[in-house]
Amino acid sequence: MAAERGAGQQLSQEMMEVDRRVESEESGDEEGKKQSSNIVADLSEHSLKDGEERGEEDPEGIRPRQELPVDMETINLDRDAEDVDLNHYRIGKMEGFEVLKKVKTLCLRQNLIKCIENLEELRSLRELDLYDNQIKKIENLDTLTELEILDISFNLLRNIEGVDKLTQLKKLFLVNNKISKIENLSSLHQLEMLELGSNRIRAIENIDTLTSLESLFLGKNKITKLQNLDALSNLRVLSMQSNRLTKIEGLQSLANLRELYLSHNGIEVIEGLENNNKLTMLDIAANRIKKIENISHLTELQEFWMNDNLLESWSDLDELKGAKSLETVYLERNPLQKDPQYRRKVMLALPSVRQIDATFVRF
Repeated sequence: MAAERGAGQQLSQEMMEVDRRVESEESGDEEGKKQSSNIVADLSEHSLKDGEERGEEDPEGIRPRQELPVDMETINLDRDAEDVDLNHYRIGKMEGFEVLKKVKTLCLRQNLIKCIENLEELRSLRELDLYDNQIKKIENLDTLTELEILDISFNLLRNIEGVDKLTQLKKLFLVNNKISKIENLSSLHQLEMLELGSNRIRAIENIDTLTSLESLFLGKNKITKLQNLDALSNLRVLSMQSNRLTKIEGLQSLANLRELYLSHNGIEVIEGLENNNKLTMLDIAANRIKKIENISHLTELQEFWMNDNLLESWSDLDELKGAKSLETVYLERNPLQKDPQYRRKVMLALPSVRQIDATFVRF
């Protein structure tokens, strides 16, 4: 079950980061990402479902024949099972699960489910996975008060709702829906991970009560400003790739931040990191930055990604010399890469580095 969640989160992160090397997960931070071809196929399948949901026609005649849901009576459920995996069973309606008195993990990935229902008796449930279905609304979960992990990614959700009674929830995944606003999460005081990548969110808001949050993923949205993060003093990972940011700001209270992902935005200056001394990963790739500055105090940096920017001066690398554990730097597709001695100069300036761009250093 955990492996499947890792795969789902890899997909979401791949969508948030366009031209990246293999990155992390925990929705991206511990496992390698899947190849982009798999994501394209997954997205294509999802968009076809979306089209069918809206009743769109297929004038080219190229759409695959729509799958027909199976009858739950044809599926044999083990009454004593604690881990039930019904991945890609073509289930159309959630029914018959009341016999699972001991179930703790229920996986219903890649089915044809349109409505969350008939789970009231599953009071022992700890993890519910509804990734890649056709669900439009979060509902009928109030009795699942022991639930710790909920994944409704790759569905048709427009609102965050129906989770206020899930006070034991630790991980919530709502990747690739149609959500436009962060809301109705105030009671989730135990939440440690919130994954809202690939939605339509325009502002960081309504998260002041999520003081246990350690990982926040908001990549590939429409967010224009880093704000309202002061209460998240336990945050360790913040992912904001592929948004509409133009300035690094609002991070002064995140003293425990370890990983910061800001690639594919419109940032022009490295700034606002004065209090983030514990950073081990800084990703500012694919922005409009001309100079490495204001990070000499980040002595715990292990990875620095600044490819696809406007860096010209070799002397800027001096800003990284205090990071004695720095092992990976990405500087490709900057003007300074045109130097024939590019790799050699990077190695001389940063002798601790073991990987330059996608290639390991040879000694």
